[in-house]
Amino acid sequence: MFSSNEIPSGLLKPSFEEKYRKMLGNEYGEFLSFLAKRTRKSIRINKMKGKKEDIIALLSEDGWNLKEIPWYSYGFWIEPQAEGIGNTIAHKLGLIYVQEAASMVPPVVLDPKPGEFILDLAAAPGSKTTQISEMMEWRGVIVANDVSPSRINALSSNVQRMGCINVVISRADGRRIYRMYGEIFDRVLLDAPCSSIGQVRRSWEALKRWNQNLVERISVLQKSLAIAAYKALKPGGLMVYSTCTFDPEENEFVVQSLVDKGAEIVKSKIPGMRTREGLVEWNGVKLDDSLAYTHRIYPHLNDTEGFYVALIRKVPV
Repeated sequence: MFSSNEIPSGLLKPSFEEKYRKMLGNEYGEFLSFLAKRTRKSIRINKMKGKKEDIIALLSEDGWNLKEIPWYSYGFWIEPQAEGIGNTIAHKLGLIYVQEAASMVPPVVLDPKPGEFILDLAAAPGSKTTQISEMMEWRGVIVANDVSPSRINALSSNVQRMGCINVVISRADGRRIYRMYGEIFDRVLLDAPCSSIGQVRRSWEALKRWNQNLVERISVLQKSLAIAAYKALKPGGLMVYSTCTFDPEENEFVVQSLVDKGAEIVKSKIPGMRTREGLVEWNGVKLDDSLAYTHRIYPHLNDTEGFYVALIRKVPV
């Protein structure tokens, strides 16, 4: 029998429980039970710095056992779960990147191609930027943008460590990015700042902070960033909007704001991953039926952190 008692007393606000019970229905108990568990540790192998088999062998020599993540062939869960993989030679040389398994999904859905011009609008600390760069085989250009100077430092460090020679770093308010570049990008990733309930397995802080007012304030920023990202696409270009949270105001309602501007939601598949369809109605508000093509990645479905992922096409006018 699953129980919310696995989460420390007082962290689950009545408003959270009411909202999430409505959202998840009979899956709510299992959802809570996974929120209370620590995430499995996972890494991404940098295929541009060595053969996968050689890097696996190097890690095996140090006592690490790897199990391939179904939705990304260069992603692996690692055992034992003890801390320390970040101190290995493989990590320091940029042969691997410590990254949560569900976090690898947005670049997989974006499906970047060598030679393209790509924008990562809220890029720091660089996990998805460097993954995209490796998927592009360091060919083409990625503009990795963030607004925070301190986060830019982490982004720069990770880009250099992973050897991503096709990444250009910029610091700008993402809401004004279109004014800087215009409609020039083949693909855009917006992994938006959010209330982070999907990361509760890493830290209780998101549960402590959560309230409906916070969700609604963040959604205003998210809509502004999403519109800016969409404007920066070439006509026909593709965009992924993602968050590590579940609140509809931060997810489907943000994507709906793009649909209202003529965007098309593209049906996408994530091989080997169980997801739930995006919501097409919430609190009496009817959303576009195509929102069902978006993905809700709940922790209990794949034993990962949580994400929301939408693939969007800019319809030529």
